[in-house]
Amino acid sequence: REAIHGYWAAVSYVDALVGQLLDELDRLDLRKNTVVILWGDHGWQLGEHGFWCKHTNYEVAARVPLIISVPGQKHPGRQSPRLVEFVDIYPTLAEVCGLPKPEGIEGISFKPLLDNPDRPWKTAAFHVYPRTVRGQGNVLGRAMRTERYRLVEWATPNRGFVEYELYDLEADPDENVNLANRDESMPVLAEL
Repeated sequence: REAIHGYWAAVSYVDALVGQLLDELDRLDLRKNTVVILWGDHGWQLGEHGFWCKHTNYEVAARVPLIISVPGQKHPGRQSPRLVEFVDIYPTLAEVCGLPKPEGIEGISFKPLLDNPDRPWKTAAFHVYPRTVRGQGNVLGRAMRTERYRLVEWATPNRGFVEYELYDLEADPDENVNLANRDESMPVLAEL
């Protein structure tokens, strides 16, 4: 309980400091020509699924805060339900700042979401994290997050070990029920 209290106190303190920074930009009249982007490291599990860490493929550990303010933005303060990834930040900043996007970088600019937060967008975001499985050694967990599902494929290259986790985030946002081995989930599992 004290650890959770301390964690949320730290988050609240950072929130207050960001507010002070934005207030200072307003006081100096710099917001009209300043792009502000705030993103953070991935989440921390505070006992969810029995973990006190940040290194899992669960949604609570994989998601991150991402807030952007661009001068002239059509919908300031509006949240988008669409999926973006860290690799999309650089091309977005390049586009909103009028800079060329270098050849060979990954990611796509999510500037169109600033104009239309509900527009159709990419269908999935990806996350990778390893774990140790008794008798298998280190296995790689590749996670795919769609707007509705999270699929994790655990596999050991060249050893034949494969295991799946599938969560319906609409029905089970805390990812407590693995649907991967249920007959009725096979079409979704195969599609993802």
